[in-house]
Amino acid sequence: MRLDDFDYHLPEELIAQSPAAERRASRLLHLDGANGALQDLRFTDLPGLLQAGDLLILNDTKVIKARLMGQKASGGRIEVLIERVLGSGEALAQIRASHPPKAGSELHLEGGLVLEMVAREGELYRLRFPQEDVFAQLERYGALPLPPYIEHQPGVDDETRYQTVFARTPGAVAAPTAGLHFDAALLEALRDQGIGTAYLTLHVGAGTFQPVRTQNLSEHRMHSEWYSLSQDTVDAIRRHRAAGGRIVAVGTTSLRALESAAAAGELVAGSADTALFVLPGYRFRIVDCLITNFHLPKSTLLMLVSAFGGVDNIRHAYRHAIEQRYRFFSYGDAMLIDRAP
Repeated sequence: MRLDDFDYHLPEELIAQSPAAERRASRLLHLDGANGALQDLRFTDLPGLLQAGDLLILNDTKVIKARLMGQKASGGRIEVLIERVLGSGEALAQIRASHPPKAGSELHLEGGLVLEMVAREGELYRLRFPQEDVFAQLERYGALPLPPYIEHQPGVDDETRYQTVFARTPGAVAAPTAGLHFDAALLEALRDQGIGTAYLTLHVGAGTFQPVRTQNLSEHRMHSEWYSLSQDTVDAIRRHRAAGGRIVAVGTTSLRALESAAAAGELVAGSADTALFVLPGYRFRIVDCLITNFHLPKSTLLMLVSAFGGVDNIRHAYRHAIEQRYRFFSYGDAMLIDRAP
């Protein structure tokens, strides 16, 4: 398949610029991957689509204030987007400037923060912060990195709503947006119904918004993201599957982490980087159902959901969603996809 196979026309007014009034007030499109059948529902209908013994896998990553503005020592304007915190007071970042900074140069950022550009690493830059605790400095000096298609500057509401209610492990520069639809009351209702919850961490990188630049998809190289999967979550998955329950990944990030951890055939706990690129024809080992938002044209995430739900099924579902005026992307509505055979 080629890049153009994953293109579609989206009216600009369907790109959600703000979240629904309440987290669970979004719409939910249910796709049965076995036959392509669609149901127009509300996200509050989710408990009726799941059954006792199913297990939700949630990504507990927390979005950091990764965007920093300022200037180089020479005076040129600069924008820094932290991609990954490395520890020991260093981080990898994307830098937007008229001329790339040189190793050893200083970046003077708003609020008085001064960083040193240590080295270039591919398309990223290794930066050194003045103190060891990078997260604390980002919280003080940084801004929330809203996606490029959201046109307003981040406000107080975004700091709450562009974060899941179960976020606890800082490191992401974009939210695992399928999780934004859950509030504490809905999670409790699911637990009361006998539906389990378990957690993993995958720190979403800024590369999730990078376009695919080649028509031949076999030539595309995925950005790398760090994930961690605990033995407790692995054990919970095994228990629920043994009892006949389904594994429901909340978000493409949870799915990528699970499938990466099972790449050798058996699900294994641990931490690692993943550059898993899921295209139609991929054989899923762990995930039975996927809760996800609607994704950008020609994106690797659209390719992933096409692999999961069936290419023709997803094309039909997206046409339907556009006709029915669903809201798209990070602050938009959701889908529940039962895996295609």
